[in-house]
Amino acid sequence: MIYRIIMVWCLSILTLGCCAQSPSNQSTDTTSTHKTMSEAEWKQRLTPEQYFILREKGTDRPYSGKFVFTKDHGVYSCAGCGTALFTHQMKFDSHCGWPSFDKEIAGGKIKQTRDTSHGMERVEITCANCGGHLGHLFDDGPTATGLRYCVNSTSLTFEPATLNNGVLSMDTAIFAGGCFWCIEAAFESLKGVKSVVSGYSGGQTPHPDYVTVSSGNSGYAEVVQVIFDPSIISFTSLLEVFFTIHDPTTLNQQGADIGSQYRSAIFYTNLSQQQQALQAIKALTDNKVYSKPIVTEVVAFSTFYKAEDMHQAYYNLNKNEPYCRIVIQPKLDKLKKVFADKLKTDK
Repeated sequence: MIYRIIMVWCLSILTLGCCAQSPSNQSTDTTSTHKTMSEAEWKQRLTPEQYFILREKGTDRPYSGKFVFTKDHGVYSCAGCGTALFTHQMKFDSHCGWPSFDKEIAGGKIKQTRDTSHGMERVEITCANCGGHLGHLFDDGPTATGLRYCVNSTSLTFEPATLNNGVLSMDTAIFAGGCFWCIEAAFESLKGVKSVVSGYSGGQTPHPDYVTVSSGNSGYAEVVQVIFDPSIISFTSLLEVFFTIHDPTTLNQQGADIGSQYRSAIFYTNLSQQQQALQAIKALTDNKVYSKPIVTEVVAFSTFYKAEDMHQAYYNLNKNEPYCRIVIQPKLDKLKKVFADKLKTDK
């Protein structure tokens, strides 16, 4: 781990910038690699059945889909681009003939659109990354959310979760390292990471919003919630990336972003994470990787609040924006140099 971080440090100092923009100034550009694909390219990429459902807004025949009765543990992703959308914990038997889920694996991954086709008033759900048609969203779900994501099996792929001694291998990590747009993009590029959600942790007042957190007086930090499979990527590897993509020596500051909301922190979810985080900081300090003391907080996780949808998958949806090109992209380029073996092949 130390060798990798020393390599990164010697390559160049991370490009730092400011993302403290008001929500009204944020772009709504939704350009992404998959969204610029032509229909001819989609036809080559997808099976005829997938193309009919995802691109032509078709529908599986009721009870014909392969995931209608699936109860296996794992993650359901978009068949068009591989974006993780649901986990088995969110799935329930709705007796409607299609796979049903009561919530998303991460905010901002699914787009909702008013649908008045076929003489009905419905809410269509599509993959926010590639625009693929998934199904429809209804408010008649039997669980606490009251929602029913009714999804075509053909729109999905399924990756079984690895079991370690009979226990699901999925784990959760919470990191704060300045602007959540930046660290979200980095963690999303890693193999074994199933979802990354931007949000707020570390404060006391319930249900904070972006304006409140941006004041710097709420106690909250901008964080990312990382859901990962430790059989593919370890928490130690996540720490490697974390200490590479931000400056852990500046107190309540990352570049031009100043305030306690931009502090460096690891919100550990178990004692093992706490120990690994403290060991990593000690090793970095002992090896004098940084010229100044590390000020990263290592504190127990309490509550996570998801940030507004406009902050989810910000880089993926706004790659052409100046901030993404000037600040975020150089960090991702650096990851490719040092962590190429840990990156997803489509990133």
